Amino acid sequence: MHANAPSPHPATADPIPRPAHRPIALIGAPTDIGAGVRGASMGPEALRVAGLQAALQGHGLQLLDRGNLSGPANPWQAPVQGYRHLPEVVQWNQRVFDAVSAELRLGHLPILLGGDHCLGLGSISAVARHCAARGQPLRVLWLDAHADFNTSALTPSGNLHGMPMACLCGLGPGPLTQLAGGMPGGGPALRAQQIRLIGVRSVDPGEKRLVHEQGLEVFDMRYIDEAGMRQTMQQALVGLDADCHLHVSFDVDFLDPDIAPGVGTPVPGGPGYREAQLCMEMIADSGRLASLDIVELNPALDLRNRTALLAVDLVESLFGKSTLMRVPPPEIGTALVAARI
Repeated sequence: MHANAPSPHPATADPIPRPAHRPIALIGAPTDIGAGVRGASMGPEALRVAGLQAALQGHGLQLLDRGNLSGPANPWQAPVQGYRHLPEVVQWNQRVFDAVSAELRLGHLPILLGGDHCLGLGSISAVARHCAARGQPLRVLWLDAHADFNTSALTPSGNLHGMPMACLCGLGPGPLTQLAGGMPGGGPALRAQQIRLIGVRSVDPGEKRLVHEQGLEVFDMRYIDEAGMRQTMQQALVGLDADCHLHVSFDVDFLDPDIAPGVGTPVPGGPGYREAQLCMEMIADSGRLASLDIVELNPALDLRNRTALLAVDLVESLFGKSTLMRVPPPEIGTALVAARI
């Protein structure tokens, strides 16, 4: 399934700057409010300590570090009516929504530094609202060991970091499915055909049924094992319009825990270093990356900031660092040229 053909931009719309020429805004959201393990609240500083800003500036990119958002503390309470910390999760996501929306209005490329993956609700809701207002097509790549498509009826934990994708598709509590008043004209922030789940390998039985019912396109680890990362990413990126806004939501547990131990919900059998690098390089080759989440990094479970350093290395590849030494094939060369126009 692929995104619907985009509507043309109005003649009065501002030209959309190519990602390579947009200032990048770092937005920290230091909370583990939606998680079942503490520690992801330290993720933004771990990424800064690992040299994220300097790494991207080294590629000639303009960086604006907006610091960290503030929000409610983690009360560490039991679920209430199927949700843990729902009021606090709503507050954090509202603040993320506002911060990401502000950067998009300025023509910047926002990078959300999480924090747990419940924050993807605020980030992607802001991107979806922005794209809808401009008549711009949107594609979301969800790089994650988990589908995050649970509901309160399907999960006993009530942890909202397992529910953001379902909420973005309209399945969840109103304060989250209709964040900041919802989409123009109603409806959920995302439609199934806009989403590609990549690297999934841990899904609850009821969650799996719901994903199938909703018709999401999933490139799970068995698909990646059989087809390879190159074909996986070709399929995940096929059909991107020249003006498509590509959002990548990078949960660090997408990676195999042998190379990325600093996560709260590790699942064996994920992509290794070269597979992950190829994934990021092919996204960069598309020239369409326009917003990014980096979430679920847990320094409390890491080894000498190893996972944060790896995340920075991979994010560099998203913004143009390449292992390509040979002359690229014509189709890759064309994409690289397009990315730099």
